[in-house]
Amino acid sequence: MGELNNSTRGGHLRFLAVLALISLVAAVFLLARPVAAREVKAPKESDSTCLGCHGKPGLTKTLSNGEVLLLTIDASHFANTVHAEEGLACQDCHTDITSFPHQDFQANSLREVSLQLYTICQKCHVAQYDKTLDSIHQKQLAAGNFNAAICTDCHNPHVQQRITDPVTGTLLPDARLAIPKTCARCHSAIYQAYKDSIHGSALTDYNNLDVPTCINCHGVHNIQDPTTQSFRNNSPLLCSRCHTDAAIMSKYNLSTQVLNTYVADFHGTTITLFEEAGSNKPSNKPVCFDCHGVHDIKRVDDPQYGIAMKKNLLVKCQVCHPGANANFPSAWMSHYIPSQKVYPLVYYINLFYKFFIPTVLGGMAIFVLSDVFRRLVTKIRGGSLS
Repeated sequence: MGELNNSTRGGHLRFLAVLALISLVAAVFLLARPVAAREVKAPKESDSTCLGCHGKPGLTKTLSNGEVLLLTIDASHFANTVHAEEGLACQDCHTDITSFPHQDFQANSLREVSLQLYTICQKCHVAQYDKTLDSIHQKQLAAGNFNAAICTDCHNPHVQQRITDPVTGTLLPDARLAIPKTCARCHSAIYQAYKDSIHGSALTDYNNLDVPTCINCHGVHNIQDPTTQSFRNNSPLLCSRCHTDAAIMSKYNLSTQVLNTYVADFHGTTITLFEEAGSNKPSNKPVCFDCHGVHDIKRVDDPQYGIAMKKNLLVKCQVCHPGANANFPSAWMSHYIPSQKVYPLVYYINLFYKFFIPTVLGGMAIFVLSDVFRRLVTKIRGGSLS
């Protein structure tokens, strides 16, 4: 028994010795491989390394067209960005920069710099980037308009703060207030018109978040061409998003029946038919912004422009109805359904006919049925119908 145990222990020792020898040979082989053949990733530089140069004021590069590219990044501003908050470092975006001095960046103008770099956003923001591909901005860019907006025109990655609530995903108040000024970088004339409108003044002067901003009507990343017939035909639905919302309209004592009353009249019914037949079919019937304005919408009771004033409404009507006289606008009830308080005369006339018409038709029906019944009874009895 002792000899068997000694033999077994000897076998175990020989096995362990062979295993150790194999491990040693494998280790020597791996260490002897050329460095280039190993899967070794260069360590990511920390932001402090990058800011050692790019944090210095006045760091610039003169491009071939004479424009000056500012290369200084304010570390304090970047620290307050959503990118810093999410833990992104410089090399998460600038993945092509792996050594110093950097490879020479080739660009002839500041715009060319932006056009070369903005596609980096796609790495993290795939859904938003894909939506831009179908936008009017991207179509303009593809057509050769290199001034069309790209990601970094609206979102500067080195100073961009959080714009949505991380829990609910809703737009933060400060971000919503900043939207018109962001769009104004390209659309300054439209911004001036909007700023003086009933919507814009409420937003910019009183921080009223109930009113629409640019993105409520035009969208965010998938902005479509607003000059198309389909946009025009669908515009009443855009306006109705707010103007049929009872929670918002009740604050300002405004009717929520704007869409119903518009669709019920000749103008709206025609637009609805055109929309169903094909959004791109043109119509000469007015939509909301033909009467109220586009970006320059005023209060309806504004003495100079408000269409609640008959003289101002007449001007709008005469665009399509040149022969309209001063009494022509009186037929319009301002999108209100008649009630005891609003247009009471129309309300009571409608109420009268609600009873009068059924009474007349019901009486006629009773008369006809009774006559038929009398004739049937007479015929059954064999009498004369005369």
